[in-house]
Amino acid sequence: MSERHHGTGVTRRQVLGIGGALGLLAAGGLATSTALARRPATTGAELRSAVPLPPAHRTPLPLPSVLAPAATAGGVDRYEITQRATVTEILPGVRTPLWTYGGTLPGPTIEARRGRPVTVTHRNELPVPTVVHLHGGRTPAESDGYPTDLVLPAAWTKTASHSTDGMPGTGHMADPRAVATALTRDYIFPNDQRPTLLWYHDHRMDFTAPAIWRGLAGLYIVRDDAEEALGLPAGPREVPLMIADGAFAADGTLAYPSLDPTLRHRPGVTEPYLAGVLGDVILVNGAPWPVHEVDTARHRLRLLNGSNARHYELEAVCENGRRLELVQIGADQGLLAAPVTHRTLPMAPAERYDVVVDFTDVPVGTLVRVRNRLGTGRTRDVLAFRIARRATTDDSRVPSALATDLPTWSRQEAVRVRDFAFRAGRMDDDRHGWLVGGRAFDPARADVTVGLGDVEVWRLIADVHHPIHLHLVGFRVLSRGGRPPLPHDAGLKDTVSLRPGESAEIITRFDGYRGRYLFHCHNAEHEDMAMMANFEVV
Repeated sequence: MSERHHGTGVTRRQVLGIGGALGLLAAGGLATSTALARRPATTGAELRSAVPLPPAHRTPLPLPSVLAPAATAGGVDRYEITQRATVTEILPGVRTPLWTYGGTLPGPTIEARRGRPVTVTHRNELPVPTVVHLHGGRTPAESDGYPTDLVLPAAWTKTASHSTDGMPGTGHMADPRAVATALTRDYIFPNDQRPTLLWYHDHRMDFTAPAIWRGLAGLYIVRDDAEEALGLPAGPREVPLMIADGAFAADGTLAYPSLDPTLRHRPGVTEPYLAGVLGDVILVNGAPWPVHEVDTARHRLRLLNGSNARHYELEAVCENGRRLELVQIGADQGLLAAPVTHRTLPMAPAERYDVVVDFTDVPVGTLVRVRNRLGTGRTRDVLAFRIARRATTDDSRVPSALATDLPTWSRQEAVRVRDFAFRAGRMDDDRHGWLVGGRAFDPARADVTVGLGDVEVWRLIADVHHPIHLHLVGFRVLSRGGRPPLPHDAGLKDTVSLRPGESAEIITRFDGYRGRYLFHCHNAEHEDMAMMANFEVV
């Protein structure tokens, strides 16, 4: 077996003694990791709204609209989305400006079929450049939404370039490989991947966090015949749920502590929020603490944590205190091999979970509250389901065997093992930053080079909470702190949540496409403050 290595890589022989190696890595600068690990899973500071907030579970849950293709010729579904500002009423009686995909929060859902390509033409009518990333997509590099591949609005004088150096709002570093386009860009998604819930969001360098906070996020679902044949809850009993938080200023705008509220020149947030921005309002599909009427049947909940920095530990509780089982059938990258039953389910930013909840024996009239055990005050509430009526029929099921196409990569296949530390630090300009391997993000630097088709093991270590996301590939969690993965680590993932002082090992095969991709923390404030790195598939 090959023992090649690049950069921070080590040979496969050095995978032995992983627990001890990670312990030594953690020892420097993580002396308090044991105490940190006992803290609740929160990162950052909370903004407080300056307007009256509505009571929980009064607003009906909105369901995102499904976008119709503009054309379907030639075996390709073609969609058109305009990024534009709008004003809407999120809180009753309060008008809130948003940046949106297609005028709604979330943006319209795209439903794709496995193996059938999709082209999405995005038109930028916002006042700043944008970038679209399909999170979890197995996507060619030129359509992956690299942070400097900008779609420029009409008001900007520069139209198209292979360098964005010196352009306001494009990030603080030059990227000789950047490709800017004027007004529109076609993103091509082959959908050559397992059926799952993905999401698309803005990914502009240094300004991802405030753009998502202002509304630039939407859902993207890949489906196939095999999954549909399983008999899982479907139709109105399949409910997409994008959970996010926000806060509202006195004038109704979404409060956010940007150093430059125009999002044009100076990136970053004010000092109290360097670890992440939390809101005091929980929004589900853009509505505050909503309620959804259901019948007494199984329901499939497609969960996304679309928050910038807030972690959740979800539970479903009846009015009599009974907790309903959360039967996990899928993870970030599709169905599990078999269901996993939880009483509570942790969710870090950008993680997705596919969960079935059975309301069959819950009395009509009951309010089932979905709560966040990590929240305090109003942020303990998330949404509720009101049992409105008896189901006439429910022929859905949760099979004991779900998927047979999960990869079976083993340590013995790994040609390389790499260590990455995710920690706070100072950047070259002495600003506070969040660093990968002690280095701030530089788009012009190749941090990692991987061979197309190579299997690698990556060992990750965190100082505080960091949800680590890899573009292009899904991975399996092999261990946490030298111990077996946790129950919610099952299946194929693209984001793994590291708790304070925690280490984890992941394994993946780098296949699909050659080119430049990212891995980064998906605490969006950490990401904007340089906690990203490049990997190049060659």
